[in-house]
Amino acid sequence: MSAVDKAFHGLRHMIATGRLVAGQRIPPESELCEELGVSRGSLREAVRMLAALRVIEPRHGSGTYVSQLRPEDIVGSLSLTVDLLPLEGLLEMFELRRVLESHAAAQAAARMTPETLARLFEYIEAMEATEDPTEVSELDHRFHAEIARVGGNPTLGSLLGVFRARSRAYQVFTLPEGPGIKRASDEDHRAIADALARRDPAAAAGAAATHVAHTEKWLHAFLPADQDQGRPTDQDRRRVGG
Repeated sequence: MSAVDKAFHGLRHMIATGRLVAGQRIPPESELCEELGVSRGSLREAVRMLAALRVIEPRHGSGTYVSQLRPEDIVGSLSLTVDLLPLEGLLEMFELRRVLESHAAAQAAARMTPETLARLFEYIEAMEATEDPTEVSELDHRFHAEIARVGGNPTLGSLLGVFRARSRAYQVFTLPEGPGIKRASDEDHRAIADALARRDPAAAAGAAATHVAHTEKWLHAFLPADQDQGRPTDQDRRRVGG
């Protein structure tokens, strides 16, 4: 184990065991270096690593503190690794994403307000009115993030945000079949919003699962031909409006 790893796991152990708690200032460098048996350079590198994971917060002029350790923040740091996944790895995670998006939509259906519903339909109308892939991607993100927010679980919303951010790296609307994909995506969004408007959790969950399944199929177009065993057929595209 390297000195940096030793410092990293030493600090992590202090937090995991409750010796250092959320919001607490960590001990001085000299004290930690002596206890962990590492140099200041190794300790500082370990602190930087934990800060990237949102576990520790360096505060200029004040010191270094354990973060508030909010679940949504810790889960959000998964983007550091999920963003590195190749497409094949991302597609493997879509089964999990379908389950989570469905749950978020069902929860949102039970908590939907007129104001939030109006905002969702504004996003849909804006998506339908533009052909700019970047703008559509941003509006799509806002639409789904709003549903997750209303669902009432910030940690779930953070995790779904990590998954969606990686998917957004692939601009499915720029594919040759992009116009058809966009029409199908617009229809999916309306199906989700209509179910939310009816406050129907089962219908909202089903519409969300269908939309994620469609996205998974469209992403297969970016796989090399020898790896693509699940790319949608022409029949699939007709069925989803593509």
